Amino acid sequence: MSVRLPGASKPATAMAALSLPPLPLRAPPAAAPAISPPHSASASLKRLCKEGDLRQALHQLTARAPPPREHYGWVLDLIAARRAAAEGRQVHAHALATGSLDEDDDGFLATKLVFMYGRCGRVDDARRLFDGMPARTVFSWNALVGSYLSSGSASEAVRVYRAMRASAAPGSAPDGCTLASVLKACGVEGDGRCGHEVHGLAVKSGLDKSTLVTNALIGMYAKCGMLDSALWVFEWLQEGRDVASWNSVITGCVQNGRTLEALELFRGMQNSGFGMNSYTAVGVLQVCADLALLNLGRELHSALLKCGSEFNIQFNALLVMYARCGRVDSALRVFRQIDEKDYISWNSMLSCYIQNGLYAEAIDFFGEMLKHGFQPDQACVVSLSSALGHLGWLNSGREVHAYAIKQRLHTDLQVANTLMDMYIKCGSIECSAKVFESMSIRDHISWTAILASFAQSYRHFEALEMFQEVQKQGIKVDSMMIGSILETCSGLKSLSLLKQVHSYAIRNGVLDLILKNRLIDIYGDCREVHHALNIFHTVEKKDIVTWTSMINCCANNGLLNEAVSLFAEMQKANIEPDSVALVSILVAIASLSSLTKGKQVHGFLIRRNFPIEGPVVSSLVDMYSGCGSMNYATRVFSGAKCKDVVLWTAMINATGMHGHGKQTIDLFERMIQTGLTPDHVCFLALLHACSHSKLVDEGKYYLDMMMSKYGLKPWQEHYACGVDILGRSGQTEEAYRFIESMPMEPKSAVWCALLGACRVHKNHDLAVVAANKLLELEPDNPGNYILVSNVFAEMGKWNSVKEIRIRMAERGLRKDPACSWIEIGNNVHTFTARDHSHRDSEAIHFKLAEITEKLNKEGYTEDTRFVLHDVSEEEKIDMLHKHSERLAIAFGLISTRPGTPLRIAKNLRVCGDCHEFTKLVSKMFEREIVVRDANRFHHFSGGSCSCGDFW
Repeated sequence: MSVRLPGASKPATAMAALSLPPLPLRAPPAAAPAISPPHSASASLKRLCKEGDLRQALHQLTARAPPPREHYGWVLDLIAARRAAAEGRQVHAHALATGSLDEDDDGFLATKLVFMYGRCGRVDDARRLFDGMPARTVFSWNALVGSYLSSGSASEAVRVYRAMRASAAPGSAPDGCTLASVLKACGVEGDGRCGHEVHGLAVKSGLDKSTLVTNALIGMYAKCGMLDSALWVFEWLQEGRDVASWNSVITGCVQNGRTLEALELFRGMQNSGFGMNSYTAVGVLQVCADLALLNLGRELHSALLKCGSEFNIQFNALLVMYARCGRVDSALRVFRQIDEKDYISWNSMLSCYIQNGLYAEAIDFFGEMLKHGFQPDQACVVSLSSALGHLGWLNSGREVHAYAIKQRLHTDLQVANTLMDMYIKCGSIECSAKVFESMSIRDHISWTAILASFAQSYRHFEALEMFQEVQKQGIKVDSMMIGSILETCSGLKSLSLLKQVHSYAIRNGVLDLILKNRLIDIYGDCREVHHALNIFHTVEKKDIVTWTSMINCCANNGLLNEAVSLFAEMQKANIEPDSVALVSILVAIASLSSLTKGKQVHGFLIRRNFPIEGPVVSSLVDMYSGCGSMNYATRVFSGAKCKDVVLWTAMINATGMHGHGKQTIDLFERMIQTGLTPDHVCFLALLHACSHSKLVDEGKYYLDMMMSKYGLKPWQEHYACGVDILGRSGQTEEAYRFIESMPMEPKSAVWCALLGACRVHKNHDLAVVAANKLLELEPDNPGNYILVSNVFAEMGKWNSVKEIRIRMAERGLRKDPACSWIEIGNNVHTFTARDHSHRDSEAIHFKLAEITEKLNKEGYTEDTRFVLHDVSEEEKIDMLHKHSERLAIAFGLISTRPGTPLRIAKNLRVCGDCHEFTKLVSKMFEREIVVRDANRFHHFSGGSCSCGDFW
C-alpha cells in the first residue's frame, strides 16, 4: 500500500518516507502475529541505546518486524536525547508500516513519539500526532506540555494544561510531572497568579509533598519575583529537600539580587551534608562574582578540581567569577584548561579583558579567536565594539560595523546600541546618529544614548529636538535622559529652559539625588544661588557630591565665606571630604585669601593621612600663593613626590602673580628638563608672568616657542597676553598691529588688554578704538563699561563718561563696588569704600586719619588724578582717604601686634595713590603688607613694592 506523507511530492512506501504523517495513519494488519525476539536481542538493543549507538540501534530495530513496543521506546528515547528528528521520522514510519501503532491501545508508543518530536523541536508534528490519538493518558498530556515548554512556547504549555484540566477524561488527571512542567512554564512567563493556582491544586491533590513539585514551586516563585514565597516553600519542605531544592532556592536568591542570602543558604546546604553539583557550583560562583568573593571562589575551584569535574558550564562560571574579581591571570588559566572551548568560553574570556580595562589585550585575544576558526557572533561583536570604543579606534570600529552588516547582526538591538556607544566614544557623533536612524526597533537605551551623544558634543538644539521626539513616542523619560537635557541647559546657559526641565522632572517623579546635585551645579553656573540653595535644603540625605556642589556654587558666585561655612557644616554632618570637596574648598579659601583656614585644611589632610598628590597638591600651591604666602607654596611644591604638568603650572602661575618673572622662567625651563611637555595653560601662566614683570623679549620668545616648537595653536587668552606684554611696556601701536595680524577675529579679552595699556600710557586715540570694540563685543558686561568710563574720565571727556553711565543704566547694569578684606585671627573682615558698617568703624576711621596726618607731615600728597569723578578737589581727596584697602590696612594695624604681616585682598585694581600710600605705611610702621588686587600680588616692605611700580 502507498501513502502520502508531509513533504513527499508523490506516493512512497512507508519505509522509504522521511516525513511525519499529518495524522496517525493505519497500516494493514500484519499477516502473522508478532514474535518476540530472543532475550539476547533485547539485551543487545538495550545496550546499544545505552551506549548511544543510534545507527546500530536503528538497524537492529528494523531487522525484525514487528519489534516489541519497549524496543521502540528505547530507540525513541535515544533519538529524543540526540534530537535526531530525521531518524525519529523513520522510526515513526516503521511503526506505521508494521501496524505497531494500531495495536497501541494504551497510547504508549504514540506518547513516546509525541515526546520525541517535542524534544526534537518538531512541536507542530507532536501536536498533530497528539490530536489524532483516540485515547490520551496523563503521560500523553505531559509529553505535549513538555514539547511546548522545550520549544520555548511556555504560554502554549499552560494552555495545554488548562485543556487537560477541562477534559476530565479518565486517567488524565495532572500528576507531579504535569504540575512541575506547568510551574516551570509559569516561571518562564512570569505568571505568578497562574503559578499560585497550580500551587493550590498541588495542595488539594497532595502533590505538594512531592519534592519534584516543591522544587518547581521554588523556581516558579523566584522567577516571578516572589522570593519570599519561594523561601516559604523551601522552609516548609524541611526533610524532603534534595540537592535540586537547595539549587533552586540558591539560584532564586541570585536571580532576585539577594546574594548574601544565597551565600547563607549555600553554607546551610554544606552543613546539612549535601554535596554540590554543577548547578550548585554555577549558582554560588555567580554569588562570588557579584560580591567579588575571591577567596570563596577559589575554594569552590579547589573543590571542583578535587571532584575531577570537567564540565564546561563550571569552567565558564569560574572564568566569569575570576573576571568579575579582577583576576585576569586566573581567568586565563581556567580558559586554557578547557579542552573543548565553546562560544561561551571564548566570549567570556574576551569579556574578561574588557571588564578589566585591558582593551588592547582584548583585541589581541580576538586575533587568537580568529586563528582558532572562531566565527564572531552577536556577543563577540558587542564585546569587540566596546573595546574599540574605549580605545578610540574608529577605523577598526567601522570594520566591525561592516562585518555586523554582512552577517546581518546589525539588526540585533544590543549590537546596534553598542555600535552607537562605540561611535560616540570615538567622537563620531554623525556615525552614531546614522546607526540610530537605521534601527527599526529602538529601546530605552537607544534613545538615552543618542540624547547623551548630542548633549555631550554640544549639539544642544538637536538634543532638545530628540527629547521632544522621545516624548512624542511615549517613551518613559528617566533620570538619565533628564541628566542629558540638563547638560544642554548648562551648555546653553538658559535659565528659562533649566526651570522648565526642573519642573518636568518634579512632575514626572524622576528627580533623584543625582539630578538634584546636577541642578545645584547648573543653577550655580547660571548665578542663581538662591535656587541652588532651595534644592540643597530639600535634600534629606545629602552625600559628598551634594555638599561639594553647593560649596562650588557659593565659591564660584563670590560667596566665599558661605562656602567655607558649608565646608564646616559638612564636617559636622560626619561627611568625610573627598579629593574633589577638598579641592573645591581650597579654591574658595584661595579666593578669600584666608591663610588661617587654608592651614586648617592642610592640617586636616595631614591628620587624616590623605594622599597629598594630583589635584590636591596643586590646589594647595594655588591656595598658599593666593593667600600671599609663597614660602608655604614653595614648601608644598618641593615636597611633592610626583610633579606633573598641572603642579608645575600652578607653581609657575604663583611665582608670576607675585611678580617673580625671572624665577618663573627658571621654573619653566626646569620643567622642560624633566621631560614634561607644556600645554596651553602652562604657556598662559608663563606669558602672564612675563607681562607682570615687563619681560617683553622673553614673552615674544615663549609665544613663538609655543607655536613653532610645540605646535600649540594659541587661544584668545594667549594673544591677549601678547597684547598686554607689548602694551604694558608702552608699545601700544605695536600691540595694535599685533592684534591686526591675528589669524582669528580678536575677542573682548584682547581689546580689554589693549584698552588697559592705552589707559596707562595715555594713548587716547587708540583707547577710543579699543573701547568701541569692547562695548560692541560684550554689550552686557558691566566691567567693560566701567573700564571705558574710567579711560574717558582720565581723558577729561566727562560727557562721554556720562553717556557711558546712561547706557549702563538703560541696560540695567550695575558696577561691582570696590571691596577689600583682611583676615584677623580666624575671621575675615570686609570693607567697601567709605564703609561705616564695621563694629570698630569709629576706631578704624580715627586710625586712618592719624596715619594720613603722619604721612602728610612726611611729605605725602594725595594724587587726585586717580579719582575718576567730576567733583571738587577736596571731595577727591576725601574719596581717596576712604578707599577700601586703606580701611583694611587701618583695621589691621589696630588689631595685630607690631611687626605682624598684613595680608589684604581687593576685588579691583589698586589705584596709584593707594599704592603709594601703602608703600609709605609699610615703611613708617615697619610692616610687611601683602596686597592681592584683581591683577597680581604686591609685597610692600620698607617703602617699596615688589612690582617695581609696574602693574
